[in-house]
Amino acid sequence: MADLQEATITLPSEPASVSAARRFVTGAVTGWGLPAGSDALDTIRLIVSELTTNAVQHTFGQSPTFRVDVLLERDEELRLGVTDSHPKWPQRLPAAVRQDNGRGMVIIRSLTAHSGGRLTVKPTEDGGKTVWITLPWPARRAD
Repeated sequence: MADLQEATITLPSEPASVSAARRFVTGAVTGWGLPAGSDALDTIRLIVSELTTNAVQHTFGQSPTFRVDVLLERDEELRLGVTDSHPKWPQRLPAAVRQDNGRGMVIIRSLTAHSGGRLTVKPTEDGGKTVWITLPWPARRAD
């Protein structure tokens, strides 16, 4: 396989784009060899759902679109990035806070850590940010 495989899509910041992003990422990673029925794919899909939901819900109309980047580096590392142009970075809520929503980052952090990955947030040139999730490539572990 190539040293780097990439897939990118830009979607409008609206609720229907969350499922479109999930389908896009699913198609990319299964095309790169991740089994369709795997637990790893379920984890990736949930992370993408939470990241893109955050991009839609928490940009308050200040980011008309968001971008999803999927990169597979040397069949070793999968990177998922969601970029929006809103300046506010994700907030970590204390466990004691009881809300009907706001748990997306807790879910993302937990799934990422459980999978042996890491989460980073990087600023963009336009004042927004990209939330990156880096995971060991699950198809490699299955070999």
